[in-house]
Amino acid sequence: MPKLDLDAIPQTNATGYPAPFSEPVAGRMYRRLAPAAGLAHLRASHVVLQPGAWSSQRHWHRLIDELLVMVSGEAVLVDNEGESVIRAGDVIAWPAGVANGHHLQNRSGAPCVFVVASAGSYEDDSGEYPDIDMVFDPAGYVRKDGTRYDTARVP
Repeated sequence: MPKLDLDAIPQTNATGYPAPFSEPVAGRMYRRLAPAAGLAHLRASHVVLQPGAWSSQRHWHRLIDELLVMVSGEAVLVDNEGESVIRAGDVIAWPAGVANGHHLQNRSGAPCVFVVASAGSYEDDSGEYPDIDMVFDPAGYVRKDGTRYDTARVP
């Protein structure tokens, strides 16, 4: 049966972000859905953001498309166009290569839940974090002056 048992999929809040960039995502818990479903070309995560947590640092990908469906609760989408409240049933998407730094912030008093799916060339992907001194490439995180952070990206 293709229905996934979420409780059987390990949940984590792991991040490769170096400090202090890891602090806003400490309240983000996620489950990687694709391995449990046997998917080889699509990545997907079931994410729970606790009040005050961010989905990520604001970022964009050169080679990865992203699609997000809000399942429950609400969060604020912060991107280059400003801020928008995203509620259950809303769908948002970011095409690869569009330099629109984005993330969600849970500013409500309750957890929110969303599923985010992505596809593209993961092995070659790179991108930027417009608000902080960090970019990423397949090898990890780099300061904008080219020096590497001593941390690895979490796949």
